[in-house]
Amino acid sequence: VQLVESGGGLVQPGGSLRLSCVASGFTFDDYDIGWFRQAPGSEREEISCISSSDVSAYYGDFVKGRFTVSRDNAKSTVYLQIVRLKPEDTGVYYCAAPCNGLGFWGQGTQVTVSS
Repeated sequence: VQLVESGGGLVQPGGSLRLSCVASGFTFDDYDIGWFRQAPGSEREEISCISSSDVSAYYGDFVKGRFTVSRDNAKSTVYLQIVRLKPEDTGVYYCAAPCNGLGFWGQGTQVTVSS
């Protein structure tokens, strides 16, 4: 079982990123998928959860319209689009299946927002 995140990097404030989470080794279509992030010195927080059928998505209160989650079950991939990035978005971004965090986790991808 693997979840592999990618797409992170160094980006200037106001920029955009699209993170990917590619799954393998389990029946991807059966799982809701969560995105989380952990800023330096902070607790891990949930960003979003997308249902297995891509019918519904949940977002954390801080998201405020800047994050959009989507999935492509044919590619076993979940995406997280982030726009208008802020320095406080800096952290390691993880995906997990299922959203409650009690299953599989990826290794994370680093996002750094800095000028």
